[in-house]
Amino acid sequence: MRLRWLRPALFAAALLLVGCDHVTKHVAKAELDNGRSLSLAAGVLELNYTENTDSGFGLLHWMSPAIRTPLLTATQLVGGLAFLAFCLRRRLFWMARAALLLLTAGALGNGLDRLAHGHVIDFIHVTYWPVFNVADIYIALGGALLFVASRRVTGTALLTG
Repeated sequence: MRLRWLRPALFAAALLLVGCDHVTKHVAKAELDNGRSLSLAAGVLELNYTENTDSGFGLLHWMSPAIRTPLLTATQLVGGLAFLAFCLRRRLFWMARAALLLLTAGALGNGLDRLAHGHVIDFIHVTYWPVFNVADIYIALGGALLFVASRRVTGTALLTG
């Protein structure tokens, strides 16, 4: 069965998710950039504005920012577009498609942030964890969902479900 609406719907969903990520970053910058912190659950969850010029968990801190920023920007944008292209394939297990959609939105959200500002805006802080943002949540959920999808199906079933 051909679903003509699937590709436009997935593209629209990716845009919507990236938009949600950027709206939350905009609000965080507007409300928290002045050094203000907002406690949502005392000692567990708070909102703090941070500009992240490194990768996740500071893994590339040893690299010069002149190399690191363009490298991360290009990787996130190209990776996001590659995830989107793969997600738009016609024959893909629904769970893998959802995972790729989340990975697309996360990569593009952070990549566009880095392209526009030279850094990623992070603002969600859970105790004993680095500050993160909505795009990072998409990436984590997408990765977990892709893992689950790969465990539920074998071989080419991931691409034909």
